[in-house]
Amino acid sequence: MELPDLQKYKDKFTQQGFFDKIQRIAKRAGAKLVYVALILYYMIQSDKVSLKDKAIIIGALGYLISPLDIVPDAIPIAGLTDDLTVLLYALGKVWTSVDDEMKKQAHEKLSKWFDDDEVNIAEDLFAEDSTDTPV
Repeated sequence: MELPDLQKYKDKFTQQGFFDKIQRIAKRAGAKLVYVALILYYMIQSDKVSLKDKAIIIGALGYLISPLDIVPDAIPIAGLTDDLTVLLYALGKVWTSVDDEMKKQAHEKLSKWFDDDEVNIAEDLFAEDSTDTPV
């Protein structure tokens, strides 16, 4: 199976576009969605993550920041469920590549946007057993 050329998608997914979208939807989306998105974002930065996993992540994050959605983000509650579903699916596929440093980076960023209670709820995403999958 040939891996896609990730360079052709480079300008579709930008760091600024990602953080702009996350900041716009953060409170409405909730800490869980933002935490998953941040972990996936930090996974892209790692040289320990395979190109195959990065392709999955870019697809999921691209869907998140894309203005085209199956369920438009403007619809209360339901509008972001498709985004969360896509992100959780992608995280489940690449879960074995998530390390403590990625979680730490995501946690630090999340702590800037949410209060402690919301951050703790988001952290419940991860089971104590590292062989478990998220959620």
